[in-house]
Amino acid sequence: MKKILIMGLPGAGKTHLAERLQKHLNAAWFNADRMREMANDWEFSTEARQRQSMRMRNIADFELNQGRWVICDFVCPTEITRQLFKPGITIWIDTIKEGRFENTNNVFEKPLEADYHITNYLSDQEIQTLAEEILSKK
Repeated sequence: MKKILIMGLPGAGKTHLAERLQKHLNAAWFNADRMREMANDWEFSTEARQRQSMRMRNIADFELNQGRWVICDFVCPTEITRQLFKPGITIWIDTIKEGRFENTNNVFEKPLEADYHITNYLSDQEIQTLAEEILSKK
């Protein structure tokens, strides 16, 4: 079982992929906007972004410890936030050059490493193939 981070700029297609991939992996799935809503935390300072990464990590680790695959889709904009989250697999959705929020564009750091670098929207068949590849890496 692995903890999967689907990361990228706002509007890049993270949630679209997560929703479809989740069905193939029978995984728990956590979306950053839903987590922020539950925590009533809409701050986007450096500290708040790190807090969000830890919030996502904590809930993902709980599910992982229950023996489940876990998908978290969120911007996770810096190397520090990605290190705090500690993904087992990173999928970088790189379909747009700028997101809709200037403050996020300004802090976003392209990942130094990603297991999958997605540069276009995937078809349902491509998502199924991706899921099969991920499952083969147990």
